[in-house]
Amino acid sequence: MSSRFIRQKENFVCENCGQKVQGDGYTNHCPQCLFSKHVDINPGDRLNVCQGLMKPKELAMKHGRTIIVHQCVRCKTIKKNISSKNDNLEVLTYAPIAQW
Repeated sequence: MSSRFIRQKENFVCENCGQKVQGDGYTNHCPQCLFSKHVDINPGDRLNVCQGLMKPKELAMKHGRTIIVHQCVRCKTIKKNISSKNDNLEVLTYAPIAQW
């Protein structure tokens, strides 16, 4: 399988909080609650059969960018995603994500 990124411009409703999210082709999590969904094997391919919710577990910094570490509630896979300019910065900055 290729690890090449496949851009998928898709709108979705967050399965965790119900927020309507307008995708831009790079959107991979809800900007309100930061939850994602385990849909890809490689970014954008939509080939993962798991389909579990990806819970935000912690934040990290890499090259000056905020990274959200997600863990699948179904299969326990861990994935890292770059935060978006539309993310709820209060949640990113002040919420105790490790306790979610």
